[in-house]
Amino acid sequence: MGKIVITVLMLGVYLFGSDATHEASTDIVQRTVNFLIFAGILYYLLAEPLKNYFGGRTAGIAGELEKVQERLRESKRLKEAAEHKIDEANRFVSDLIESTKKECKILNDKISAQCDQDGDVMQKQNNGLIELEKRQMIRNVVSDVMNEVMAASDSAMGTSAMVDIMKKKVA
Repeated sequence: MGKIVITVLMLGVYLFGSDATHEASTDIVQRTVNFLIFAGILYYLLAEPLKNYFGGRTAGIAGELEKVQERLRESKRLKEAAEHKIDEANRFVSDLIESTKKECKILNDKISAQCDQDGDVMQKQNNGLIELEKRQMIRNVVSDVMNEVMAASDSAMGTSAMVDIMKKKVA
């Protein structure tokens, strides 16, 4: 069908495209018909490819726009997810700080109590050592006095005087 239309149109161009034989008349009608036929042929030949080209281009642009919109939605979703994670991290940090402070207080109290206990134990040990040293000093003094008394008793005192002195020193 398309070949027949083209043939008729081309034949019309050939028939009406010839020179006019009379000089007095104008050929505006023939030229207008020729132009319309030429425009029709151009439309017939170029309309589909141009429609396809511009339709494809429109579809391509629409596809790209949709891809950009999808990436934008994905970016917004990722941003919201990141903000949510940041909020969770901030809450976790504040909870961690609070629990760390509590643990530090507990450990400080434990260490303080342990130091107090160690101080008490050291004080008791020190008191025990002081008592031991006092006893050793008393024994040494008694032993020195006894040695002096024994040495002196041989010469001047009798045994009864020595026993009295010892009773006084021991008591």
